Amino acid sequence: VQLQASGGGSVQAGGSLRLSCAASGRAFSRYTMAWFRQAPGKEREFVVAIPWRGGNTFYADSVKGRFAMSRDNAKNTVYLQMNSLKAEDTAVYYCAADAGSTWFRQSRHYNYWGRGTQVTVSS
Repeated sequence: VQLQASGGGSVQAGGSLRLSCAASGRAFSRYTMAWFRQAPGKEREFVVAIPWRGGNTFYADSVKGRFAMSRDNAKNTVYLQMNSLKAEDTAVYYCAADAGSTWFRQSRHYNYWGRGTQVTVSS
């Protein structure tokens, strides 16, 4: 599967952005999807994941209550709605996919990655 993330940009603190990740290939609905981010000089960190079965979505504590992930299997797309953005949310955001039903916080479990989209939040 190939992933293409979009929707990044520059916004002031307190603002909102919505990221999209479009997937090509079959059986998108059977992939667990996730968002990670990587700030300059830092390791890639988990943001949120949604198993292919749907149901619960799992968030990093740092974004809980501000970010919301959703998926539209008919469009082979996942979204990340980011509200109340903070300067510390500045990073390159990556979408990732794994052909399994279990979600993970560790990036090594995801086999497919998009190229990333830059999010810059100014204070």
